[in-house]
Amino acid sequence: MSQTGVQARRSAVYLLDQVLGESRMLTEVIASGALDKLEPAERATAQRLALDTLRSLERADRLLQKHLKKHPPLSVRNALRIATVELCNGGAAHGIVNSAVEIVGRNKRTATMKGLVNAVLRKVAAGGQEAWDMLRVPRMPKWIREPLVLAYGTEAVIEIEKAHYAGAPLDLTAKGDIGALHRSLGGELLETGSVRLADNGQVSMMPGFKRGSWWVQDAAAAMPVQMLAPQEGEAILELCAAPGGKTMQIAAAGAKVRAVDDNPARMERVRENLKRTKLEADLQVGDALKETGTWDAILLDAPCSATGTMRRHPDLPYAKDGSEFGELFELQAQMLDHAIDMLAPGGRLVYCTCSLLPDEGECQVEDALAKHENMKTDVEALKLPGIDPAWITEEGGLRLRPDYWADKGGMDGFYIAVLRKA
Repeated sequence: MSQTGVQARRSAVYLLDQVLGESRMLTEVIASGALDKLEPAERATAQRLALDTLRSLERADRLLQKHLKKHPPLSVRNALRIATVELCNGGAAHGIVNSAVEIVGRNKRTATMKGLVNAVLRKVAAGGQEAWDMLRVPRMPKWIREPLVLAYGTEAVIEIEKAHYAGAPLDLTAKGDIGALHRSLGGELLETGSVRLADNGQVSMMPGFKRGSWWVQDAAAAMPVQMLAPQEGEAILELCAAPGGKTMQIAAAGAKVRAVDDNPARMERVRENLKRTKLEADLQVGDALKETGTWDAILLDAPCSATGTMRRHPDLPYAKDGSEFGELFELQAQMLDHAIDMLAPGGRLVYCTCSLLPDEGECQVEDALAKHENMKTDVEALKLPGIDPAWITEEGGLRLRPDYWADKGGMDGFYIAVLRKA
């Protein structure tokens, strides 16, 4: 096995150590420089191995427990997990096993376990792939699975878990003509106006990226702005704007957008994306609750649990535990009330969250409608091409789930409501 392969796998072990041992999100770990010393190909391999292992964690542990009398240290266990996932998905046993043994052997605290790692992985290589295919689709941890079963039922949650396990294709939003983007890159042109690619390669090297012709944005995440329907020259307030996909959509429509977010680092990313796409927006780093003024159109992409993004972020169920739910629910209610107060008579407000929890979507809008008698939901604004009427909820919002469009590759979990002030 090449040194490059060992380094990528060693880095993947570190990523898992941080997620499973320190409850850190992969994006946070990578942003802190964890992969900076690797070559681009190594970085991509390390991330892929970590993501694949997190998606398959339950299966890997079920196979490994047959060969382990007790749990080894976390880093050893993670090396075993990564190797097991690779072996059971058709990887070459010799290189995979040798890499895992070398990784464990490099650490003085775990070097004595080289023999154990070698023996266990030889057993997995011998019969693991057949056993792997017979295991159930990995389930979400209980802290998130139980409320979702309560909301949607067991059968629906199993379908959501299948979507999580399958991972996510790459969806693109065009700055201009979506048809031209489709002709340039191929893939599938979705009814909602996104181009979906199954095998994308390195994003920054794809045609049109450097010119700023498009940006990566899940099809579900692109829908709130489509339902807001920004008009050329219109002034729009966007609250909680980072990472900026919706900001670019609004700006590309010709509207004047004031984008507010309290995270300076994430807003710098928005600035970079606007520069690449040659779009303009008024970026403000600050607290959305301190914004003032009167606006005819507001987009509130409220801070949330991000549970709708688990098919792209399989680290989330392991880096979080739901303990922040109460604070998030309260903050969402405050932001929604504040946005409604800033909305001009006759104005429209889009409230959305990338969450699967009704408490962050349906319940928030129900409560807002009860408190603000001059507000009502605009169901007609939701009825765009590609939207199944069955997805429209009782209070007049739109519930999107990862198992929707299963034949197309699914979508992120999202909740969207368009509210109008009398």
